[in-house]
Amino acid sequence: MNKSIPIKQEGFDLQACIKFLQQSKSLVTVEDMVSAKHELAGVARKFEGKQAVLFNNVDGYEYPVFTGLYWNRHALAKIFGCPVEKLSLLFSEAVAAWQKDPVAPVVLEHGPATEVVMETPNLEKLPIPTHALGDGGPYIDCSVVIAKDPDTGVRNLSIHRMMVTGARRMTMLMDVGRHLRDYYERAERRGKPLEITISNGIDPSVYIAAVVPGSAAPINTDELGIASALLGRPVELVKARTVDVEGVANAQFIIEAEILPNIREDEGPFGEVAGYYAKRDKRWVVNIKSISHRKSPIYHTLLPGKEVFNSVGLMGEANIYNLVSRQVPGIKGVYLSHGGGGFYHAVVQIKKVYEGTQRNAILATLAAFPPLKQVIVVDDDVDIYDAEDVEWAMCTRFNPASDIVLINNAFGHELNPVTKNGLTAKVGFDATAHYPMPKEYERVKFQAVDIAKYQLHGHA
Repeated sequence: MNKSIPIKQEGFDLQACIKFLQQSKSLVTVEDMVSAKHELAGVARKFEGKQAVLFNNVDGYEYPVFTGLYWNRHALAKIFGCPVEKLSLLFSEAVAAWQKDPVAPVVLEHGPATEVVMETPNLEKLPIPTHALGDGGPYIDCSVVIAKDPDTGVRNLSIHRMMVTGARRMTMLMDVGRHLRDYYERAERRGKPLEITISNGIDPSVYIAAVVPGSAAPINTDELGIASALLGRPVELVKARTVDVEGVANAQFIIEAEILPNIREDEGPFGEVAGYYAKRDKRWVVNIKSISHRKSPIYHTLLPGKEVFNSVGLMGEANIYNLVSRQVPGIKGVYLSHGGGGFYHAVVQIKKVYEGTQRNAILATLAAFPPLKQVIVVDDDVDIYDAEDVEWAMCTRFNPASDIVLINNAFGHELNPVTKNGLTAKVGFDATAHYPMPKEYERVKFQAVDIAKYQLHGHA
């Protein structure tokens, strides 16, 4: 077998990813019966950041449930066939290729996701889990929503949390500044619903395209082209039966729906990426019109945590690197840390060419990714993926008296509880040595050796 799934090959889908993870011993299969309410997520949590998990027997449901595709960067890198340290660069290159020469998707009459059409659409037949103990109900949380601009017809991809409230009804969150919300508000002003499809269990290329920041994918562009750039061929969509929006042809399930105008109903609480519960409030209402699926589908869910940190973080890192390196010389790497929820804390590595560039890097990074709350800039001898190494730089190169950049009343991320009325303070930490680097800041080094050449006893 190849070391990675040939992503450009036809047939690359969620099943192919699961098969690859299984063959590479990166998948745990649970055969015991589990409850979709709390128990499934509790079991999955034990493997978070390690192996993905496939639940073959979910109590009361016909279909298996899969989770963990995005919570291990090393496994994801193998799927895309590149070193883990090059993964965000791969995504960055795909965005750049799309911006230069976008490839339109292909629209099919039928696809795997439309093999079976439910006679009467019923969300309660899908094994949609209730994850955290305080969640308000079952949540769809990693499915791609496709909508069309009411004025131009341009497609938009996005991922939103959606709480099931009935057999054909959900409530959903649409964050401030998201393109889908812009589409909806224009449709609502006309008194019309916004038609959407919700594709569950799509391949990683489409998922990654859906989490590209708005600064890299303006509202007048179709992000599906980014998935095509990753695949090396046009993404395949499939026509819907009841709405004028396409779904992803290789999805496991496609839900055809509309977001209703001038109606708000309760949504929440939900255990969000910040590690807190998003509060219950009146939010937008989704009416289900049709559900189709493969003959043998696997429902895909996501635990808010490392999966979000990685998937959002990888695209955020790529976008920050692209934008900041155009303005500031010497940028070597960007990491959106797990401790920062993939949204709130960036570590930037820089090789200074003159003093002061690190301050520019802080300001440019905060501007490039608005959800950020703090930025640490370190020299190129610091491993940005090693929290211990970053802490070392903070303790030995950061001077609190002179190396803090504070910005008050900046636009923040509404899911972070410190953000009030859309505003928060933001901070940058200059953890770099002065340029040129004084002799006393030279790090201790040891001879590089290949340990495989030595005869060792008692070595694990």
